[in-house]
This record gives sequence, structure tokens and C-alpha cells, in this order.
Amino acid sequence: MNIPQPDIYLLGIRIQEPVTTLTDIIVACTCFYAYWKLAKKGNSIESVQYFRYYFLMMGIGMLAGGIIGHGFQYIFGFKWKLLGWVISMVAIMLIERSAISYTVNLISTKLHDFMLWLNIFELIAALCITFYSLNFKYVEWHAAYGFMAVVFSAHLFCYIKTKDEGSRFMLYGILMLMLTVFVFNYPVYPHVWFNHADLSHILMAIVCLLFLKAALNFEEPPSVALNEKDVHMKNTIP
Repeated sequence: MNIPQPDIYLLGIRIQEPVTTLTDIIVACTCFYAYWKLAKKGNSIESVQYFRYYFLMMGIGMLAGGIIGHGFQYIFGFKWKLLGWVISMVAIMLIERSAISYTVNLISTKLHDFMLWLNIFELIAALCITFYSLNFKYVEWHAAYGFMAVVFSAHLFCYIKTKDEGSRFMLYGILMLMLTVFVFNYPVYPHVWFNHADLSHILMAIVCLLFLKAALNFEEPPSVALNEKDVHMKNTIP
């Protein structure tokens, strides 16, 4: 049974859904930590740079979602939830571009360029529908498309072809993300003070750490090693 999380008052300030607000902030801090770790490592390849800004934008989106969308929604109103939604949708666009960039040596140039353009078109379409409907389900659909149709597919293809370590951790992260979505949408409700949203946020923080582990293992975009026949043909070309 979905029992609303009671409000609390700190120094006379009303906070709605306090634990949900706190766990949103925990995810945001995890994202900011991941952004800092990648910035500290200084890996300049394109896929890692996209990943860095994914963590930054997702952290800002989760922070806005926690404070504006949950803790102080009674001040801002429902429409302000769009702020966190939109920022997180842009973040997902960035992680899609990271995955597409990482497979640049494994797919044709035409397919690579098409996926990058589709990435922009899909984001614009999803934003328009979300603004028109004010319905969170379209944010979820955008996330499902981004993570499953693009990120998971790209890194599964990359791992099958090259056994890349970074792609392996990406697959682990997305499998954990699938569990997170299940918990959020088919409420596992441990307690009124720790509901399904709170549990899903903790799982999201774990997902962020798995994604960070993946990004720290990203090097130059992998390519398929030439077999002996290919090497011979390459060496005999004038």
C-alpha cells in the first residue's frame, strides 16, 4: 500500500517526502563524485568527456528533483518538476553520445553519424512531448530508449566484438538499472520512511558507481583485431 511519506519540520521549515529528498541528494552527490573522479583522471577521449558531463547534468537534475520536485514542491508547484526532468533527459542524451562515440571503430561512418543525429532528434521529440503532457512517463520512456536501445546495445556489441573491460561494467550497470526501474514502477515498499522511491535512489547510486568504474576503464575506442589473413593482405598492399 502506497502510504504518503509524512512531512517533517527542521527549524520551522516544512520538508515534504524528507527521505526521498535525502536519497535524491545522495544520488546527486554520487554523480558529482563521479564527475570529479573523471575530471581528475584527465582522460580526454570523446566518450569519456560525454560521460563526465552526463554525471554533472544527472547530478544537477537529481539535486533539482530532490529539492524542488520533492522537498519543497508545495512552494514551487508541480510544473517545476520539469526542471529536474529536462536536465536528466539531457544527461541521458550525453551518455547515449558517449556510447555511440565509443563504437566509432566498430561501425560504419554512415551509421555512426546517423546515430548521432538520431540522438538529437529523439531528445527534441521527447522534450516536446514531455512539456506538452507534463507526464513523467515520457521521461521514463526517453530513459528506457536511451539506456536500452542505445547504450546497452552499443556496449553489448562492443563487448562481444572486443571484450572491452569498460563495456563489461556498463552492462553490469544497466542490468542494475533494470532492477532499479522494476523497484520504482512495481513498488517494493519496505516502510513509510523508506519507500520504493528511496530504495530505487539507493540502487541508482550503485548504478552510478558501476558507470564510473566503466568510464575509468575507457581508453581509446576499441577496434576488432585483424586476423592473420587480414594482416597478410594489409602487408602485401603496395
